[in-house]
Amino acid sequence: MALEITDATFEEKVLKSDKPVMVDFWAAWCGPCRMVGPIIEEISKEYEGKAVVGKVDVDANQEFAAKFGIRNIPTVLVFKDGEVVGRQVGVAPKTAYANALDQLI
Repeated sequence: MALEITDATFEEKVLKSDKPVMVDFWAAWCGPCRMVGPIIEEISKEYEGKAVVGKVDVDANQEFAAKFGIRNIPTVLVFKDGEVVGRQVGVAPKTAYANALDQLI
């Protein structure tokens, strides 16, 4: 299951990770987010041990959403060594998310 990431855990789980990290910025009321959610769950299972895959509820955790300029959701960011190296705004096919991680592993 995708890791629940909060403002309190973001730095430790994402920015200081020694593995690539994929973060889904979402909200419960967002229709397209509900389409991306199951894809992110599948990716988290398939990349377990190779990458960190997590979700940030932007309604409850606004600090890092604001810091990374998240204006539309769903937005999926990919981090390597604490830096944003990929961004997908809106719904994309599963292969788009998988390819973003494959390039970093």
